[in-house]
Amino acid sequence: MIIDTHVHVWEIDPPRYPVGPTAPNWTALPDEPGTADELLAEMDAHGVDCSVLVQTSWSTWDNGYIADSVARFPDRFVGMGLLDPLVADNAGLARYWVTERGLAGFRFHPMYYPEQKVLLRPENDALWEELAGLDVILQFHLRAAQADQLAAIATRYPHLRLIVDHMGYPEVGESVAAAMAAFQPILELASHDNICFKLSDVKGRSKQPFPFADVHPFIRALLDAFGTERTIWGTGYPGHHRTRHHWLSLADELRLIQEGLPFLTPAQSDRILGETAAQLFRLGVD
Repeated sequence: MIIDTHVHVWEIDPPRYPVGPTAPNWTALPDEPGTADELLAEMDAHGVDCSVLVQTSWSTWDNGYIADSVARFPDRFVGMGLLDPLVADNAGLARYWVTERGLAGFRFHPMYYPEQKVLLRPENDALWEELAGLDVILQFHLRAAQADQLAAIATRYPHLRLIVDHMGYPEVGESVAAAMAAFQPILELASHDNICFKLSDVKGRSKQPFPFADVHPFIRALLDAFGTERTIWGTGYPGHHRTRHHWLSLADELRLIQEGLPFLTPAQSDRILGETAAQLFRLGVD
């Protein structure tokens, strides 16, 4: 089973599916849709069984298109929405999107709020209590500087399933030792059994061509820390939007895991491509 745990899809159909920013200083907006139907065709062409749809930062806080796409294809999609960490009733919104619209969880962007520990605001205590009660999956778009916030959440709610997106953004530099030292807060998150990491956006971290060998030391360090039983795989965008946004094609994303990381055994590659995600998202479990 192959499960892509990170794909952005969107529609441009206001007011039904509005577009607009969800983060401070966000200016990018789409000029064409990237639909779930486009993604589904690509999945079928490359043998991907299921994809986790992640709300984009340009689709507003309204997760309607993600929820509607999951409702249309419940056997092929899982939905992860966005919640505003600064809005007053985000706990009620979390309950609505999960219990009434079928989302499996949410993504947070603490790296977009560098001047505050946005996840740990006292005003968000009710949100975390609600999320804990809902037993959802949560993913975090962060760098090493925000790792302490995720560690606090993992400690407070050890049953919650938590994901570090895009490997926690290792910074490739001339000195691997210095870069690895700066990356330690991400690696230390592995001490929390309820945190896993997403092996994704390898190309975006690299300064070299495929298979991006300059990122391999960080991937190996993450695998040593988390193990393949806490490693999931994700890509980015549907169809031609992949190369437009500087990501690999889906074929090359698969080839990277299956052939481009020589330190992985075939069994480990299979686990990263699907088995771990199936357990994490409880797919196929009644």
